[in-house]
Amino acid sequence: MIVRQFLLWTQHESAGRRAEAAASLARAYLYAKLDPAARWEAKTAITALLDDPSPLVRRALAEACANAAEAPRTLVVALAQDRPDIAGLVLARSPVLSDADLVDCAAVGDEAGRIAIAGRPYLSAMLCGALAEIAGVAALRALAANPGAEITRGSLLRMVERHGDDASLREALLARADLPVDVRQAVTARLASALSAFVTGCGWLSPERSERVTREARERATLGLAEASDRADLRRLVAYLRGAGQLTAGLILRALLSGRMAFTEAALTDLSGLSHERVAGLLHDPRGSGMTALYRRAGLPPALEPAFTAAMSAWHEEASGFSESGAAGLSRRMIERAVTACERLPFADAHAIVALLNRFDAEAARDEARVLARALVSEAATDTVSETVPDTIPAGLIDSYRRDRPRLAA
Repeated sequence: MIVRQFLLWTQHESAGRRAEAAASLARAYLYAKLDPAARWEAKTAITALLDDPSPLVRRALAEACANAAEAPRTLVVALAQDRPDIAGLVLARSPVLSDADLVDCAAVGDEAGRIAIAGRPYLSAMLCGALAEIAGVAALRALAANPGAEITRGSLLRMVERHGDDASLREALLARADLPVDVRQAVTARLASALSAFVTGCGWLSPERSERVTREARERATLGLAEASDRADLRRLVAYLRGAGQLTAGLILRALLSGRMAFTEAALTDLSGLSHERVAGLLHDPRGSGMTALYRRAGLPPALEPAFTAAMSAWHEEASGFSESGAAGLSRRMIERAVTACERLPFADAHAIVALLNRFDAEAARDEARVLARALVSEAATDTVSETVPDTIPAGLIDSYRRDRPRLAA
């Protein structure tokens, strides 16, 4: 009887009154203890209300059913296909919708619907993959910021590939605690490319100069990301760099000259096809013959072989304690040894290599100067404080503090 009274109420000429009746009827179906016949009538009635011409009525149904696991599936699916402000309510929250429903809505719906889906409390890897392929920047940003989204490495890379030029998306991706190191490197590379395009567009640097600066900055960032990575992460990072055309001889030489032996081993393992243990044995062969064989097996440019061999020899000396080892940056001793080895090459082969090594040396010198300057400033500040602060506090100052303490406390 109550259901039929609600149903009569839904025939009111006022859209607002019909919306109130629709919401009451939906709540009665979901939460009231109705007998089977009344429950069937209520379900039929709210389903029929989908034909109401006023969006107020359908929105009332969506608001009532959005969080309900017992909502009629046919009703929720129909509401998910409605206008954006109505569909978004159920797309963002309804537990009735399956992954297949949500993928279909994302494929045929608008960006507002995709944003609603991307913000759901939990998203499966399959659904995240679908959004990564079809969603726009706003939806992908919401997806990246969603801690309940199971985004696979492939989907993350696809997001970067499609919309990595968007700064807000890059920021959201970098904020993810579970972001793989190769995806982080891909985001960093897109940032470097965006900065390069900006600088070139402003006319501050020539395209050639900008490209070199960008490449070197990207290489430094890549090695910084690799420093804290385990062997599995390094393997994935190297594989990604090779696929992206970024695993160059220059990057590997920079890694070697910086003492980043874990990255150097991973890169040579990928390029040579040998096992990691075999590569490590050849690379660290103190006689140097292993390095030569490994270098040629990896297919690296012959002109750079003397630089690699000389740098590795210098590294063995530093590792053996014959000379003081530098910090995590480029080693000027290793660079000097590599330059000396390359100077004996014909000019046609040597000039580009020596120029690269000289840029490395200039970068290392700046890093050293930066560290020394910070140390000097810190030392000067310490000396200044020790000169201006007395060894003992004057008795008058203590008496003044005791006198004013009650007033300050009040």
